[in-house]
Amino acid sequence: MTSSSTLEFSKQGLVAVIKLNRPDVYNSVNRELALAFQQCLDECAADASVRAVLITGSGKAFCAGQDLVEVTSGVVQLSDIVDKHYNPIILRLRQLEKPIVAAVNGVAAGAGASIALACDVVVAAQSASFIQAFSKIGLIPDSAGTYFLPRLVGFQKASALMMLGDKVTAADAESLGMIYKVFTDEIFADEAMKLATHLASMPTRGLAYTKMLLNQTFQNTLEEQLRQESHFQTLASKTSDYKEGVVAFVQKKTPVFKGE
Repeated sequence: MTSSSTLEFSKQGLVAVIKLNRPDVYNSVNRELALAFQQCLDECAADASVRAVLITGSGKAFCAGQDLVEVTSGVVQLSDIVDKHYNPIILRLRQLEKPIVAAVNGVAAGAGASIALACDVVVAAQSASFIQAFSKIGLIPDSAGTYFLPRLVGFQKASALMMLGDKVTAADAESLGMIYKVFTDEIFADEAMKLATHLASMPTRGLAYTKMLLNQTFQNTLEEQLRQESHFQTLASKTSDYKEGVVAFVQKKTPVFKGE
């Protein structure tokens, strides 16, 4: 299991928990954290006993984006940070054939917001917030920020949020359709884990096929999407979880899915 002081990686039952752990700098991302993050996601993909992933942050923040001290020190180039740190993380998040919950416990700024929005289900604590902070330092939203945000909230709203850098409260993020749900701070951690645990108990292959279809939906024509739905529905119908679900439904029992 990945070992790094910059993040904590653990398992709680069928759920792998990735906790960004640089609370003194609001979990801003440096090279060590980025590479450890990638390795954790690879381990989640390879471990059949992991059926869902929960990503959160230590302390008061989810992730404040890039560690600018690392950038200004000249140790690593900005182009390498995008190409070798963030882009591989985003691709792993979308390619992982298991549901990922982003549990946004505090501020999610810059690339930190982009990472959260690239996950499958995003929940936030009531005190959390989202900020497209790039324009404040003369940069553009990276880490697929320009890809996901317009699809979540619409072109005009995304354009304004990116250019103005407004802070979006958790409640506003929910009302905009940016995230799934907000919980009060007191129950947030427990509710986020309950959600991840529930997803881990569901038909993992079916969820994976749903994720694959969602990855394609904005680029396919209607006819192409229908063909892909037919293809993945056929695959889903061959899983043992489908058989379990049908039998349980007919017999009015609670299904026990194995992720197979």
